Amino acid sequence: MDYTTAFAISRTGMEIERTRLDVVALNLANANTIAGPDGELYQPLRVLAEMRSPRSFAFHMGNALGRMTLDGGSGIRSVSPMDVEPRRVYEPGHPAANESGFVEYPNVNPVSEMLELIDATRAYEANIRALNAAKSMALAALEIGRNT
Repeated sequence: MDYTTAFAISRTGMEIERTRLDVVALNLANANTIAGPDGELYQPLRVLAEMRSPRSFAFHMGNALGRMTLDGGSGIRSVSPMDVEPRRVYEPGHPAANESGFVEYPNVNPVSEMLELIDATRAYEANIRALNAAKSMALAALEIGRNT
């Protein structure tokens, strides 16, 4: 078994989950903002991951050129805004209220963001456990080889 592949899979999994945690934090931090630095309303973000095929052209080209390619199994395809309508709150005294007295806020649901946070944290921890298991197996294989 090639342990570097197991390490690379865990590494990319941890990168994806760390990005998910960053995006959740960004969404929660901007839940009550009315406009960003560009003057536009903040749109909640989501991380989209994709599976990388070990049979891809880039994989084979890297091998042909003698570069070591560690295919991690998946990667981040994009961090893109969700297509959701803004949350409208009736606040007639607010300086950003429209003529009807409504203020538009980003449609960030704190409950779903916290669930996303818990899910990403647990997935990150699972990747750490997989990395540690692969490391233990590699060390045990070295010990077997040393005793013979």
